[in-house]
Amino acid sequence: MNIIIVGCGKVGRVLAERLNEQGNSITVVDINSVRVNETAERYDVMGIAGDGVNHKTLEEAGVAKADLLIAVTGSDERNLLCCLIAKKAGGCQTIARVRSPQYSDEISYLKEELGLAMVINPEFAAAEEIARLLRFPSALKIDTFVKGRVELLKFKLPEDSPLCDMCVRDIAPKLHCDVLVCTVERGESAYIASGDFHFAPHDVISIIAEPKNALTFFKKIGYKVKSANNALIAGGGDITLYLCKLLEKSGISLTVIEKDSARADLLSDELSDVNIIHDDAANQEMLLREDIDRADAFVTLTNLDEENILLSLYAKSVCNGKIITKINRIEFDSVIEHLDLDAIIYPKNITSDLIVRYVRAMKKTLGTNLETLYQIIKGKVEAAEFIVQEECALTEAPLSQLRLKSGVLVAAISRDRKVLIPRGSDTIRRGDSVVVVTNHLGLHDMNDLLA
Repeated sequence: MNIIIVGCGKVGRVLAERLNEQGNSITVVDINSVRVNETAERYDVMGIAGDGVNHKTLEEAGVAKADLLIAVTGSDERNLLCCLIAKKAGGCQTIARVRSPQYSDEISYLKEELGLAMVINPEFAAAEEIARLLRFPSALKIDTFVKGRVELLKFKLPEDSPLCDMCVRDIAPKLHCDVLVCTVERGESAYIASGDFHFAPHDVISIIAEPKNALTFFKKIGYKVKSANNALIAGGGDITLYLCKLLEKSGISLTVIEKDSARADLLSDELSDVNIIHDDAANQEMLLREDIDRADAFVTLTNLDEENILLSLYAKSVCNGKIITKINRIEFDSVIEHLDLDAIIYPKNITSDLIVRYVRAMKKTLGTNLETLYQIIKGKVEAAEFIVQEECALTEAPLSQLRLKSGVLVAAISRDRKVLIPRGSDTIRRGDSVVVVTNHLGLHDMNDLLA
């Protein structure tokens, strides 16, 4: 596919890298020529220095032959205008990043009236992910498939977990839970778990299950399954505003700490049921006065990654609640993941994941059948949902007789609104939604799963 990315900021660069790796022809556009040159050289893509809302610039970038234009500049208005011009000039599909809360209620209208394929709000998407984690504090990450009927949950084993030294195949008979272990991360290594794989303390495990079965599983291994009753939030930016609005009817008591007085006043006006404190979240005495040591959850959403990390590490030392840390800079994610931070939210990665998922799904119109896509382990393992549109080699025999590639796990099958955690005797049928976990990145069609 021919894709134009307008904006060479952090998100633009991540998109250029990931979409180029998947065999797309990428052209990046930015008004800053230094950024363009750096991005083009680093990721081996085409680069155009110019204004993305300029018709001549888009023509030079090849908008007439483009399949998709993605506008991720720092300005919502420029992104929308760029998409509008691209639609008129080339007729390609368009995606715009729109971040301002003033547009949050207008997203559907903008998408429909401007003919956009997708409108992405990174802060709102991050707030949605944080809300899911507060409702299920045991998980480090929660992804959903088949319209929410299947969940992929990632969690970490403590040293005293009953799963330690147990092997994967023993979970069903010993715990009587219908869940499927998909991956295990141990140090720098990542595994698609086989039946004889033994768990160890500090393993990061991902499972697939129906929500009710996931609850049963976590109860049996001694994890919290109730949502947080209260949460302390450091920082009152847009993610906090969206998060509080998402949770306002959840029954979770929320306290927000914001050091800017004008912003604190705005939040007080917008969020009548939320306790807003005008203070510096780095004030340890104030945190203790606000009972951080008894908080069910502590969420760091300030604008500084360093402050978020330090606040989270402090919270880990004084409370047993859920700790969620927002990180903006993605260049050092491999270093940050070695810190004992519990759940980490990368708004820019969430944005790029949503866009990459859409791009991969676009190829369905070229004969593929990909519906949903998540990176379970960055750069190593993906989970993909496929719709079986017609009879094929995968529908001819039970799973145990299919010659699947090594590193492919059929994790769930949804049929007639019922979810099946498959065993070797089960079959795939036309019309099924099938969730697959694999270390073969970039798959577009289920037939690619066969050896």
